[in-house]
Amino acid sequence: MDTRAAMQPTFRVLDTAARTASVDIVIPVLNEERALPGCVRTLAAFLDGGFPLPWRITIVDNGSTDATWPVAIALAGEYDRVHARRIEVRGRGAALRAAWRESRADIVAYMDVDLSTDLDALFPLVAAVASGHSEIAIGTRLGRGARIRRSIRREVISRGYNALLRHGFRAGFSDAQCGFKAARARVVRPLMDKVEDDGWFFDTELLLLAEHNGLRVHEVPVDWVEDLDSRVRVVRTAVDDLRGLARVAWSMAAGRARVPMARPEPAPRHPDALPARARRPRPGGGASAGTLHVLFSAVLYAMVYWPMRDLQDPATAATCAFVLAGTAAAVLSLRTALFFAANLALAVALLHPLPPQAGRMAEVGVVVAAYCLLMVIRAAASPLTRN
Repeated sequence: MDTRAAMQPTFRVLDTAARTASVDIVIPVLNEERALPGCVRTLAAFLDGGFPLPWRITIVDNGSTDATWPVAIALAGEYDRVHARRIEVRGRGAALRAAWRESRADIVAYMDVDLSTDLDALFPLVAAVASGHSEIAIGTRLGRGARIRRSIRREVISRGYNALLRHGFRAGFSDAQCGFKAARARVVRPLMDKVEDDGWFFDTELLLLAEHNGLRVHEVPVDWVEDLDSRVRVVRTAVDDLRGLARVAWSMAAGRARVPMARPEPAPRHPDALPARARRPRPGGGASAGTLHVLFSAVLYAMVYWPMRDLQDPATAATCAFVLAGTAAAVLSLRTALFFAANLALAVALLHPLPPQAGRMAEVGVVVAAYCLLMVIRAAASPLTRN
């Protein structure tokens, strides 16, 4: 037997009986006449240099007012495997929706025009989907092994936002907004029917719906360098994202986020195996439960504090509110008990310097703010304790 021949790797991707999977890499652009040529030429050279799957690059101009569209047409004429199309609706989500719906490729992907993510992560990203193991793959700047260079402002906002997703929606992914994703085309299209956002929140909504419907999301740690010429308006995007999260949570709670997905049950490979009885896979149905828990707890704290303040000083009223709302949870785990103790200490510390004329509403605001602040810190610290 030729052992060397037996050890040679073989490609088995998606359609194991026929062919390897094809990949359509979408580059959404808006007023990017300067960055687009360098992006396409660099990406095409990289793919020509040994990317093992059939590929195509699709430039989607979504409403540019500069010379981006003529530049895109010129690049499409320069390269056989570069395609350009234009839509009049602005927004990254709108661009991806249009391109992914019409693509004939087995795998649809996208990356930002600034190429902030190192291209060496492209094949590991696509391979997880092409192998059939995962339905969606994403690059992560926050996972173990990732290396990033960006401003403290963007770092804080990104970590806070993704901590909110992990705690409020019990998200299993660590970085919703990295512009580096791939998905099986036939799986992502039904999901897009449920995605309402056409802007930056498109990514988050797609991932939340994917996990909510039991799909597998694979993460690839990436090397990422911030481009200071980025078009992202961080603060405005963050506000829009919070509105989107509230809408998605309501949609999940109302049962409108379900998408029919046919996934085969796991089956043993060994012919003599005695498999356990199949269980129904648990989708991310509890995603909105965490959000509702946070909102309910915050309202409960305020409702308990308000009448107690008529009888006690601020510190004592806060103590009663935290004890009442936290007793049941404290019974469940020591970690929760420690959390409520820290919560109480923070609230009392914040209430102490408030002047008497600040008013009852200001005190209630401090109590609720202390609780929410500790929840964010707790969520942000949870991945560090797991690692």
